[in-house]
Amino acid sequence: MVAERSGADILIEALTDLGVEVVFGYPGGAVLPIYDAIFKQKKIRHILVRQEGGAAHAAEGYARSTGKPGVVLVTSGPGATNAVTGIADALLDSIPMVVITGQVPTGLIGTDAFQECDTIGITRHCTKHNYLVKDPAKLGDIVHEAFHIATSGRPGPVVIDLPKDVQVATAPYRKPATASLPHKGYRPQVKAEPTLIEAAVEMIAAAERPIFYTGGGVINSGPGASQVLRELARITGAPVTSTLMGLGAFPASSPQWLGMLGMHGTYEANLAMNEADLIVALGARFDDRVTGRLDAFSPKSKKIHIDIDRSSINKIVRADLGIVGDVGRAMEDMVKLWKVRQHQPQDLKPWHARIDQWRAKKCLAYPESKKEIMPQHAIKRLWEATHAKNPIITTEVGQHQMWAAQHFDFEGPNKWLTSGGLGTMGYGLPAAIGAQVGNPNALVIDIAGEASIMMNIQEMSTATQYRLPVKIFILNNEYMGMVRQWQDLTYGGRYSESYSAALPDFVKLAEAYGWTGIRIEGTQELDAGIEQMISTPGPVMVDCRVAKLANCFPMIPSGAAHTDMILQANEVSGEMDDEAKALV
Repeated sequence: MVAERSGADILIEALTDLGVEVVFGYPGGAVLPIYDAIFKQKKIRHILVRQEGGAAHAAEGYARSTGKPGVVLVTSGPGATNAVTGIADALLDSIPMVVITGQVPTGLIGTDAFQECDTIGITRHCTKHNYLVKDPAKLGDIVHEAFHIATSGRPGPVVIDLPKDVQVATAPYRKPATASLPHKGYRPQVKAEPTLIEAAVEMIAAAERPIFYTGGGVINSGPGASQVLRELARITGAPVTSTLMGLGAFPASSPQWLGMLGMHGTYEANLAMNEADLIVALGARFDDRVTGRLDAFSPKSKKIHIDIDRSSINKIVRADLGIVGDVGRAMEDMVKLWKVRQHQPQDLKPWHARIDQWRAKKCLAYPESKKEIMPQHAIKRLWEATHAKNPIITTEVGQHQMWAAQHFDFEGPNKWLTSGGLGTMGYGLPAAIGAQVGNPNALVIDIAGEASIMMNIQEMSTATQYRLPVKIFILNNEYMGMVRQWQDLTYGGRYSESYSAALPDFVKLAEAYGWTGIRIEGTQELDAGIEQMISTPGPVMVDCRVAKLANCFPMIPSGAAHTDMILQANEVSGEMDDEAKALV
């Protein structure tokens, strides 16, 4: 006979059986039984954040850097609503996460009780699935099923809403016989149809101007997928580009690498996409930041789209060949078939010659300044000083994020953690904390802007409490840089509320939290300041003062085509501040 235990104990035992090692959370009245159960055990480590939004982003950083699902535990009402932004962020960026929210007792649901909200209703459209648990006897199976849904197919967040009376009620718990309990209506297709793989291989072999357009799905498929991508690129000879979320799946040092594509992508990547006769989309979803104006997107190409999410295929761009399946396994099948048939690719020398002409534009070049630190230069020097250490880089959101994507070259997966689909300011610091928890010996650096870092600045305290040696490298231009840039380009330089007034002294703020604070004010201080950051034990915050009005180019204006890229400020039509033009 299986002994009965409380719902809270069932939850903890199920998490333990699933191999959960870390939970990011914040206690409150509706989850106190769970926190009492956590207190009584030693297998699961709890990381106390300073706000529930930080818990969700920390779980994202942990998941993205380790490949394991992130776990969040928050209380009802404001605890749940504070986590919603991180949940939505995880859904758009396909991050596996299970969020356990407290709820008022079942008898009070719907009465506007203290700290009650409709968590299921609120999260219905920003989760893969959610549960309101009313029977402790079902809780164990639900937890196992939730992890299966979160981590299989296209990964994403799952919410388990757990009323307080269910946490204290008792029921038996038996570990399921299988590793996961599949939902009866959830059957993601992992293995691609062989006939479609065969068709894809033949299309690639016949193409004269092919390109691999890779996305975060390659990274989500596991580290082996990145290796298979490299082999696929090698045997076909095709160039490779990537979305923001796919950076690191293909090495930046490869001569086949074109850089990131899209709104702030490289000239060669965007022009290659426009001129290709075959686009092979691997784990990417053709979002608007990649395609630009849809009716002008890659008009000369046939398109193969491989994705595990059936709904992504033909959702935005019509595919000539749509293949549903795990992209890593699909690429493995393509490589095997290519070698079995002893395919030889078309002569791609003319195609690569055209690409080299586009590369000659040197679209990522930026003006040098002896007076001010150019932000692009700061990123390049940071890369020079750290890339041998194989760092994990997180970012906030804004200009600094795009500069980091452009100028920090990645050689492997799971080293680039950023908010892509939702563009969530305040993501970087808690994500860095989660990554450091999951990778205690890694160098973890949050490349930040002075405006975005303020969104979750309180999480510095979390790093202090758990002795996490995260580094924050702030590109401080005293503006909400991307907002200010758009105001330059399309609003005549009218900087409406984009200046970051009343900024703190970041060095003193760092010291107040028990961190080391460093200020870099000129180019001559840059390398020494970066070296000090790296060599200083414990958490470090660097306030790097950069050119205030530098803009992030190249860029495709919103609603424009790939062929309408702006490479420099003098290509911008309309009014623009002369000082800003001088810096771009």
